[in-house]
Amino acid sequence: MGNRVAICAMAQIKNEPDIWYQRMQGMLRECIKPVLDDTGATYDLDKGIRNILTCSDDVFDARTISDNGVTDAVGAHFRGEEKVAQESINGFGYAMSMILSGHDDVVLYVGHAKESQTESRQMCTNLAFDPFYNRPVGLDFQNANAFQAREYMEKSGVTDEHLAEVVVRSRENAAKNPYARNNDKVTAKDVMNSAMLSDPVRELHQYPVTDWAYAFILCCEERAQEFCKNPVWLTGYGSCMDSYFLGDKDLTSNFSMKKASAKAAKMAGIKDIKKEVGLFELSDAVAYQLPMWAEGIGIADEGKGGKWIEDGGPGKMNVNTSGGMLNGNPLLLSGAARVAECYLQLKGEAGNRQVDGVKKALAHGTTGACGQHQGVVILEK
Repeated sequence: MGNRVAICAMAQIKNEPDIWYQRMQGMLRECIKPVLDDTGATYDLDKGIRNILTCSDDVFDARTISDNGVTDAVGAHFRGEEKVAQESINGFGYAMSMILSGHDDVVLYVGHAKESQTESRQMCTNLAFDPFYNRPVGLDFQNANAFQAREYMEKSGVTDEHLAEVVVRSRENAAKNPYARNNDKVTAKDVMNSAMLSDPVRELHQYPVTDWAYAFILCCEERAQEFCKNPVWLTGYGSCMDSYFLGDKDLTSNFSMKKASAKAAKMAGIKDIKKEVGLFELSDAVAYQLPMWAEGIGIADEGKGGKWIEDGGPGKMNVNTSGGMLNGNPLLLSGAARVAECYLQLKGEAGNRQVDGVKKALAHGTTGACGQHQGVVILEK
């Protein structure tokens, strides 16, 4: 087998605040048909798609075993189907293991999320905490991230003004992305005057509730030309899980981010991410996370996130050309959204946000309170 995996096709629907008019099966169909048409891939058990990966969440789908509701819709009847139920970035690592091990030649990877169906995002993320000690006191991702934001901002000189700049840039970049959630452009003053959700996190510092779906066709290196002329290659993947209890870790250490990015870079043969990678898509669910994750992967100096923003680091390093998660992607699917943007950029299909000369890109996904789990994928032209 080869040592890299091809992404032969990708399709997505537009990120929207509430796809009330369509069920999840219909959202997925809009993505699956284009990738099958583009590649000519079939569900033939000998040479076609034998195994399918799906990404969904029981809470957001309001049902247990959420993938059961889409099994037929994704073509998984009487064949293998595996569910990613944490962060969609992990599906790419899973697909790589399926293909590089020789178990499968072709994999269909799809995902969906309807955050609009849930009663409260805070209610959902409260369920991620320990049921005896943490849930009863009301911990959720929002207030836990606020603890991290306060510590990080003090450590790295990040101010309310810096975060306002991050939000404004996110909206401006997203306005160039036809698949991004439609949001009003805002000024720095708008951001700094927005309501405080959990000090120091303001309303406009946090990504908005969003619905979305996607599909990818991935295959082994040897068969890539059967499905597309110019694939994008997955060459590295790394993930790491930090401690479960908030009190057991340094909230500003970037422990899991550093480990995940180092693993991905090693697998891809990259010695210096800052010099060798030309585009970065980071999952910034909250504004402070953009500079923090940038420090974690090494494109901003440790403890210098504020200065990195002042020096125009996000623009100079081509970070979140899509608008990022901050403009609106579902919590579960942000990693896949990051890969989708990297794919389009490496294919030269990113329209008026296209970055010239990009040959390698990094996509990132995270889940859990305070970046507990981090996953990183390296893509190459």
